[in-house]
Order: sequence, then C-alpha cells, then structure tokens
Amino acid sequence: MINTFRKIGFAAIIAVIGLTALLMTGCPPDDGGDGDNGNKENKNSVAVSIEMILIPAGTFSMGQTDIATPVHSVTLSAFSMSKYQVTQEQYQAVMGTNPSYFDGSTGREPADGETQGKRPVERVSWYDALVFCNKLSMLEGLSPAYSINGKTNPADWGTVPTSSNNATWDAVVIVSGSTGYRLPTEAQWEYACRAGTTTAYNTGDTISDNTGWYSSNSGSKTHEVGKKSANAWGLYDMHGNVWEWCWDWYGSYLSEAQTDPLGASSGTHRVDRGGSWDTLAEYLRSAYRDYDYPSGRGYLLGFRLVRP
Repeated sequence: MINTFRKIGFAAIIAVIGLTALLMTGCPPDDGGDGDNGNKENKNSVAVSIEMILIPAGTFSMGQTDIATPVHSVTLSAFSMSKYQVTQEQYQAVMGTNPSYFDGSTGREPADGETQGKRPVERVSWYDALVFCNKLSMLEGLSPAYSINGKTNPADWGTVPTSSNNATWDAVVIVSGSTGYRLPTEAQWEYACRAGTTTAYNTGDTISDNTGWYSSNSGSKTHEVGKKSANAWGLYDMHGNVWEWCWDWYGSYLSEAQTDPLGASSGTHRVDRGGSWDTLAEYLRSAYRDYDYPSGRGYLLGFRLVRP
C-alpha cells in the first residue's frame, strides 16, 4: 500500500482501543446560518440525526492533469449526501461501540470548546462502513443498499473481516432500487466536494486555514465536524479532518465519458478521499486519490453517507 506511511503519520501502529463509556447522543452541530445555499435537507429519526443535502444532477470533469488522469467527463444523477462526516456519537448509536483512537481519553481530548461525540469516527474499515449503512437503513425502515450472499441483514454476514482481502465480503453488491444509506462512489465524492468548482480545492487554487483540518492547523488531532466553512453545496469537512471511504475499487480512470460510474469491477484496495488532520495540504485537493485495504482501520480513516 503506497500511502501507508503518509496516512499513519507520527504514530506507526495503534493498538485497538475499547471505549467503555456510552457516548451521549444529540444533533449534529449547528452551522449557525443558512449556508446550505437553498439545498434541501432531510433529517432521519434515529437517536442521532443524519442531515442530508440534496446534490443536484450534473456533468463535471473528473480528475486533474498532474495527479489523476485522464481527466474525463462524468454525468451523475441527483443524490443526497450527509452534511457532515459520520460522528462518534452517531456510530455509537447505531453500532453500540466507538472504535475511535481520539476517544477523549488523556492525550486524546477534543480541542477547547469542541464536543467529543461530534468528532468524526475513525478506525472504521470499509467493511465496518457497510455494516453501519445497512444497520442504519434498517433502523429507519429503508431498504438496505448492500447484499452479501443474497442477504441484506448484517447479522447474517458473519464476523467483519480483519484481514484483506475477503472473497465473500468483497463480492458485496448494491441492491437495485434500494433506498438505504451507502458509501459515495468516487465520482459522487469528487463532484460533491467540488460543488461546481474547477480549482484544486473547493475554496480556490491554494489552501486557506478555513479550507479544512490538515497537518498545519489541526494540532495533531481530529476536530468536531462542521467547524470549518462549508462548500457551496453546504457540505462540511470535504477537505481534511479524516479521509473518507468510497465504494469503488481503486483502478485506472477511463478516458471516455461516463454516466453514474461505479469504478473498477475488481481490485485489492478501496478508494478513500479528502485528506486528514495529519495530511499535507497537497493531498487534500479535490481530485487527489488514495486507497487502503478494505479491512484497514487507520486513525485517519472515516466516512460519510449518501442515499439515492
């Protein structure tokens, strides 16, 4: 895995942390205004609400000439994306556990004035994210998006793999017509991050302190979601804080125009996007691609959700 050392940063190996205290549930942070630019929002009814932003259908140029080629045209249907990265309190409410390294214990406390439970969940594998998506969908009465061996209830999938790659779990399919939560495709992620921009970051050609949390301004820790400015479509932390899992296998781009692409048909790594609190600015660019084994549970890795 080419990006292991950059992702791990100052701590090479982290032991599995068990969190014994149940985190309080609550609503995502208030952005303090109407910064969603008229986009529709929906809130679910589980213990911790997931705010969704409607992302309009459209066509964009995916990639960047110096880092992700060939640049190609992609057309996407409308979809909804979670306004924030999935937080620790949300993950706890659905899964009953909080795997995060930044759990609020000594040396891992939130920044002054920030709420522990509203920091992004991390140390979540791609496989873990599938379970979360289907469990949350079932809690809300939505039809689950993911099926393994013809079953959509994660209770029937067996133990979440802790090593890569697992042929059974890697054969997961998206259920046609399902209404439930899922991971964004790589194309959906970049389109939503860009929010109509064509520059290196959705804030311009160079990074600013308010673009996101990264190695120069994070204080070597994650931060409560929503503390930096939203992009033009009302999405927070698309640059930095934690890397975000995408659905796709990591593979080469095609040069021809595509519509609603799902990425490579097979591979050994899954895509993650956006950079993290321990990442150099250049890796936060909208088009920058990274990847990890689907069993990877790094303390730089989290996720956000989409729905059709």
